[in-house]
Amino acid sequence: MTTSTVTPAGATAVVRLYDRMYHDRLSPQEVLAVRERVRAMADEVVAPAAHAIATGDEQVDGFPREVFAELARRGLFRIPFAGDVGGDDLTHPATATAVAVEEIAYHSNSVAAVFDVHCILAGNALKHGSDKQRQQWLRPLVAGEIVGAFATSEPGASSDLAPTAVQTRADRTSDGWVLNGTKRWITNSPVAAFVVVLARTDNRLTTFIVPTNAPGVSVGLPDRKIGNRGQLTADVTFSDVRLTDADVLGRPGEGLKIALQTLTYGRIGIGAAGVGMAQAAFDHMAAHLTTRHAFGKPLGANQHWQFAIAEYATQLEVARSTYLKAALRMDEGVDFPEPEAAMAKLLGTRLSVDISRDAVQVFGGMGFVQERGADGATSVVSAIYRDSKIGEIYEGANEIQKWVIARRVLGRDVTG
Repeated sequence: MTTSTVTPAGATAVVRLYDRMYHDRLSPQEVLAVRERVRAMADEVVAPAAHAIATGDEQVDGFPREVFAELARRGLFRIPFAGDVGGDDLTHPATATAVAVEEIAYHSNSVAAVFDVHCILAGNALKHGSDKQRQQWLRPLVAGEIVGAFATSEPGASSDLAPTAVQTRADRTSDGWVLNGTKRWITNSPVAAFVVVLARTDNRLTTFIVPTNAPGVSVGLPDRKIGNRGQLTADVTFSDVRLTDADVLGRPGEGLKIALQTLTYGRIGIGAAGVGMAQAAFDHMAAHLTTRHAFGKPLGANQHWQFAIAEYATQLEVARSTYLKAALRMDEGVDFPEPEAAMAKLLGTRLSVDISRDAVQVFGGMGFVQERGADGATSVVSAIYRDSKIGEIYEGANEIQKWVIARRVLGRDVTG
């Protein structure tokens, strides 16, 4: 792996400590090659735009279109997919995708989240489609010609996707379906060409492919969030949207299985994104501890920070190995690689919050600002801190991940 450095305006050059500390004995050679390729891609394409993305305004024109287009041109969106839709046709696509998410998130969790929803959620769901659906929607998604979105969350339902909780309905008609309801927090929706929608059909759930330009589809204004500002989210409302059987993804009534398998894959990706942010915060923190002096010695000479660094280095090892193991099991054909998938999300996202919080503390005032007025120097760790929190919330709150793990230990009879 080629060691790279990151040098934000006014900051000390930061060496990636992954190369010194992590000895990958899990990833197949093709995955190692993907990591190196995506790292170079992220350094060249994502890093220069990362500060503007992290501090931008959440309007429709705030979507990182130029970055998205360049990543598509360089083949990022081909990694998860088979050759029949223009993908790289890898033997270990889930693992390669997860390491790609980590490398992108190292610079921008917003861009990693766009990639996650575009490919891991919307794209993975489309794998369940017919040949015609795959060619119509998945092939242009892989090429980056269109943007995809995935909609399960609602104003009253998010982690709970039981049929009784989901209020968006698709009712049978003589010639198809009529869709009504509202989905909330839908990533990419302001710029998406289609949304994969989970809806109640009688007492079961079904997934539909819904073009955003269909009559009756309305996408709201982007939400304004404390972090991940380049990841545009918004409400999507469906008012008597007429669909046909050709718009059903999979078979009627099997939507919950598609959604849960897709979200399990997504949680591996979110865990990997957490590791990417955690590694970035760790690298910046370590560099500052060696170069910043106080009371006549480097900050890193204080035992408190030495112990913190040692703990975080150990936790990074565990979190990265856990998401790799979960992804490798998925590549072996395990649709629900638990408990590793839940553990990966829990560990990676929590670690990114913990390390970035301490990194802000290490940088002091410079850790708290977005940009210093005196010279325009920017703060990387403050952006990571703001971006990291959402990882503990979306694609299954971390409390849900703890429940999934506990259920594997104690059994369904005890945990419910």
